[in-house]
Amino acid sequence: MKPIHFLFALTIGLSGSVFAAGGHDHAHEHAALHGGTVVEAKDMDFELVARPDSLHLYVRDHGKPVDVTQTSAKLTLLAGGVKQDVTLKPSGDKLEAVGQFKAAGAKAIALVEIPGKSAVTVRFVLR
Repeated sequence: MKPIHFLFALTIGLSGSVFAAGGHDHAHEHAALHGGTVVEAKDMDFELVARPDSLHLYVRDHGKPVDVTQTSAKLTLLAGGVKQDVTLKPSGDKLEAVGQFKAAGAKAIALVEIPGKSAVTVRFVLR
């Protein structure tokens, strides 16, 4: 192979990988729309709004709300050495649990099962 052919092939090969890596801007924000904590997992945004009397989990796919009517989630809250397991159920545009929760300063792990997708584990650090 002539050196000029080698350089041409190398240039073409590298320019494709640079092009593929560049231009990856996020078309959506990972901002909290409901005042909660947002975590991205498997190209989806999960926003957990944790209050002492309720937990709300909102799910967005590329910035658009996900239909959660057939979705289920199990959430584990870890705060001050206390572990609390909670089942979140569909309620309108979110998954919800009502009760008494020690959410302030807690860590939360959610296992979310969305129909047609593999289960997603999401980890939150709450304020």
